[in-house]
Amino acid sequence: MNPTIRHITFDCTGDPYELATFWSEVLGRPLSDDDKPGDPEALIEDPAGTGPGLLFVRVPEAKATKNRLHFDLKPTGRTRAEEVARALSLGARQLADHTRPDGKGWVTLADPEGNEFCIERGDLD
Repeated sequence: MNPTIRHITFDCTGDPYELATFWSEVLGRPLSDDDKPGDPEALIEDPAGTGPGLLFVRVPEAKATKNRLHFDLKPTGRTRAEEVARALSLGARQLADHTRPDGKGWVTLADPEGNEFCIERGDLD
């Protein structure tokens, strides 16, 4: 029997609930009903119950280097530019634009704690 991935965990120095709220809005996934602002951890659940949850846990040390693992997000029902604008409006920062003249490529963003993620071409690009 092989294990399954239950959670993908993000360390954060701020309020885990606030960072989880950012990702909940980006991904359109609900926060656990058990979590509240100021809690030491917060969980975004998979509504279908088939994939891992995203767990946000308070730690004392700040992020020091580039992530070794990150999300590549493909917009659904939006262009890449629309998804980037939406993420920025939610509190992300743009780090780099790797969009090519032919439309391929990605935009690298950082969440409010500095964790990198990429927005690829969308359904409407």
